[in-house]
Amino acid sequence: MPGWAVMRALGLAELSHYSVYRELEGTEAEALDGMLRIIDAFGQAATAAGRRRQRRRVFRVSERSYFVRVEKGWSTPQEAHFLLAELVADTHDDDLPDTVADLTAKP
Repeated sequence: MPGWAVMRALGLAELSHYSVYRELEGTEAEALDGMLRIIDAFGQAATAAGRRRQRRRVFRVSERSYFVRVEKGWSTPQEAHFLLAELVADTHDDDLPDTVADLTAKP
């Protein structure tokens, strides 16, 4: 079954780096659905009153990439850039090549 990673960018512009926020398995559609659920829960207030006070905006960057901004009154907004990445090489998975170069190697 295909492997996927929901990646989250940390940092600012050129100084940002990515980390794996959560690993998922399944089809691309299932992984995308899982990422959208993660995005919908990101920064969400725990109470109904808190949710009424916050403004959540989600921007689609691409079909597999979204930027979330959660504003809570006067506090600094929470922001995150999430993207869905497909696992294409793994040295411990017999169903995948060991290297990315093996993807394009011709038999």
